[in-house]
Amino acid sequence: QVVFALNQTLLQQESLRAGSFQIPYTTEDLIKHYNCGDLSSIIFNHDTSQVPNFINATLPAHERITAQEIDSYFRQELIYKRNERMGRRVKDLLEEHPDKSFFFAFGAGHFMGNNTVIDVLKREGYEVEHTPAGQAI
Repeated sequence: QVVFALNQTLLQQESLRAGSFQIPYTTEDLIKHYNCGDLSSIIFNHDTSQVPNFINATLPAHERITAQEIDSYFRQELIYKRNERMGRRVKDLLEEHPDKSFFFAFGAGHFMGNNTVIDVLKREGYEVEHTPAGQAI
């Protein structure tokens, strides 16, 4: 699976460099949607942009199954479990120091798709509000 994932990642990078494959959104799109608080927008047709998309319709059936297994593993281990840990750490700090104010900064990937840091905090009973760019806190 490691060799397969590495080969697929390299093939994607070679296709990007050769111009035969393009990312469906630009950096400007990402910035715009980040500033609007809309990171789950349709530009993210994959649950997260942090995990390479190994699932490809041109793969033979047995390789497509391998790709789905790797995708599921990466999503669970690299995204969901990490967001869960980060959300719990935020919750623990807030509960340990209720008289203090905190500012938490996370990379944009922690707010995309399902099972985000915000989802973790909401499940714990916290109210989370988006503050648009330029708005005073």
